[in-house]
Amino acid sequence: MKTVDIKGIIPAIVTPMNEDETVNEQELRNQVNRQIEAGIHGIFPFGTNGEAYILSEDEKIRILEIVVEETKGRVPVYAGTGCISTKDTIRLSKRAQEAGADILSIITPSFAAASQEELYQHYKTVAEAVDMPIVLYNIPARTGNALAPYTVKRLSKIKNIIGVKDSSGNFDNILQYIEATREREDFKVLSGNDSLILWTLLAGGAGGIAGCANVYPEVMVSIYENFVAGKVEEARTAQDSIRTLRKCFRHGNPNTIVKTAVNLLGHPVGKCRAPFNYVPEACIEELKVVLEENRLAGMR
Repeated sequence: MKTVDIKGIIPAIVTPMNEDETVNEQELRNQVNRQIEAGIHGIFPFGTNGEAYILSEDEKIRILEIVVEETKGRVPVYAGTGCISTKDTIRLSKRAQEAGADILSIITPSFAAASQEELYQHYKTVAEAVDMPIVLYNIPARTGNALAPYTVKRLSKIKNIIGVKDSSGNFDNILQYIEATREREDFKVLSGNDSLILWTLLAGGAGGIAGCANVYPEVMVSIYENFVAGKVEEARTAQDSIRTLRKCFRHGNPNTIVKTAVNLLGHPVGKCRAPFNYVPEACIEELKVVLEENRLAGMR
């Protein structure tokens, strides 16, 4: 099994689209290099911000192949391979391994309600079938299923399950994940909520998988780099600086708003796939103001 150090800021990179909703492969390569040049610590294609929910399996593998090829081993590549069924998750995970992924990020099954025992058995079966490091992914608002801290504790005893990303927005849940897995030093907890990255680090977590890094990769990286350098006030300034962007999320789907902001910065990543592609004019105008204010403040 690959040994990968999970840490820092891992962008949940957007999937650039052409006008006909096909993947814009050249712009995907451009965005990979933009992120790496900003100092990010890993890269995560077809996560939530990468529109995994609306990509076909073959599209996911093609995107992964491009990211792996363009990354050239400079940072670890995370692949989101969670499906509703255990069988499908294993199949996609094996395809991702063949395509060169370094780490699997596996979201909980969705739609049908799952018990904690069913979730445990799902992840255990996948882990036994794939010889790769796995990061659990908890985002109950999108999937309808939440990984309880005691389930994460049980799963942390499986060798190749090496971390968990929490996007619940509940900081106490992150704290409980950290407390529940403290006895295993190489198990890492990541924030999936960009506003909680510094606080997760202060509590003993390892960093975050960040959608806002699509807009401000250098700022997001500075949260982590300042923290590890002992510059907590500088890290807090960077953490606080993304608040105005995140306030724009009240207008709709955060993924769509992030992608709109990246376009407004001059990167032709296109729209999200329909029907998740509507941004009200009020949001666009607010984004323009926020992006200009942040540009003048030196945010990149």
